[in-house]
Amino acid sequence: MKKELVIYFVVILVVALSWHHKQWLDHPFEHLIGLPQGGAFGIPGVIHPLVFGFLAYLLLWIPRLIAKLFTKSK
Repeated sequence: MKKELVIYFVVILVVALSWHHKQWLDHPFEHLIGLPQGGAFGIPGVIHPLVFGFLAYLLLWIPRLIAKLFTKSK
């Protein structure tokens, strides 16, 4: 469980940095402080990184699950 949480938060970090790279490089502190007023596609500000991170996590989890089904366990 702990490993999956670490993977989830790394996914959130990678998605946030890749999607908002200009804001993170130009004004990272102001961008982070403005998170509660932000949002995307009707999802409130503080929650939207978690939602989009979860969607990206699922996109990574499905191939991992399929690969795990086809590999032999010892």
